[in-house]
Amino acid sequence: MTKPDLAAFCAALVLMLGGVAQAQPAVSWTGSWASAQQVPEPNNALPPTDLQDATLRQIVHLSLGGSAVRIRLANDFGTQPLTFTSVHVALARAPGTAAIVAGSDRTVTFSGQGAVTVPAGAAYWSDPVQLSAIDGADLAVSFHFGRAPQGETSHPGSRATSFLVHGDHTADPDLPGAERFEHWFELSGVDVRRVGAAVVAFGDSITDGHGSTTDRNDRWPDDLARRLHAAGRAIGVLNAGIGGNHILTDGLGPNAIARFERDVLDQTGVRAVILLEGINDLGGFSRDHADAPPEGHAALLARLFQADEQFIARAREHGLKVFGATLTPYVGSDYYHPGPANEADRQKLNAWIRTPGRFDAVIDFDKAARDPAHPDRLLPAYDSGDHLHPSPAGYRAMAQAIPLAILPSGRGR
Repeated sequence: MTKPDLAAFCAALVLMLGGVAQAQPAVSWTGSWASAQQVPEPNNALPPTDLQDATLRQIVHLSLGGSAVRIRLANDFGTQPLTFTSVHVALARAPGTAAIVAGSDRTVTFSGQGAVTVPAGAAYWSDPVQLSAIDGADLAVSFHFGRAPQGETSHPGSRATSFLVHGDHTADPDLPGAERFEHWFELSGVDVRRVGAAVVAFGDSITDGHGSTTDRNDRWPDDLARRLHAAGRAIGVLNAGIGGNHILTDGLGPNAIARFERDVLDQTGVRAVILLEGINDLGGFSRDHADAPPEGHAALLARLFQADEQFIARAREHGLKVFGATLTPYVGSDYYHPGPANEADRQKLNAWIRTPGRFDAVIDFDKAARDPAHPDRLLPAYDSGDHLHPSPAGYRAMAQAIPLAILPSGRGR
């Protein structure tokens, strides 16, 4: 081979190899677990002394497994930078216990460093952690603070037991004698290395799982994740519900319009959102304005319709499918005491949601959960007892009402 021929051959080889390298798929991450963050109410916050030189171990239930994980530490509502001096992840031995599976403990790093300082108002993703987890695995996330957060970032309604001890015990196989509580702090997401897609369940306490069982993972998004796993669909289900949340006003947590970008659009691999919001806006209005004229109710509904159109437009701008979920019945609620005007508002909002052409599909939770003999009430078997929140059986019925065919395709296992 002459020198010109050799040079041409080498140039062609370089181009060919470069093309092969470019054809290799990028590392794919998919959201597996998430929780919506807020400032905790005083009765759900921890005293600052509890978080001074403290280890928090929190158990989260992965909707989707993968060959590696990464976690998102949250200081979204902190007023000062927050330093995590040590962070570990492991497979939890079982929900409701701080014990981890032997040999599964891993040190978590951020740009190769074991400690990280997260600025006020921010959240940081970790480096990839090589830890294989199956669909439905329970992950123990442990981190140590030297100094307590200035302004706690939390998800009060965890429905899962968390553990706290003083000192750095992030790598310990168990935390005997730990303080226990049912809240998550400073932790907002877990991604898995997996080719797949994610769907966000965006809502209030009915999505957050009020009325479900602590450490049993029996909210309707959990039941949906199990259905998807059984069907071989690689779809993560991310629960972005906040108890007491409103669409139009700040209730418990930021209003839904304000938090939509962080809790839906910013999620990894998100392809669709299920929207179940508005029951607190309707109930709160009727409770606080019992003598409101029809014009007041009509104005409220017009604002809710407009807000839903905002959700739809913003989601579609990001390439997401938007599924509208009808509001479940709650006549008899001891909290809202809904009357005929309130029930009429719910029916009108549900009719708007069901109107073809607005959402990409409609999920009829109202039909799935109501009592056929008294359609303004929950079916007794699906009622948690407060006539507002479904029971675990009710949540299963809601998950069963979701047609899997409307959800994004997730490459099978």
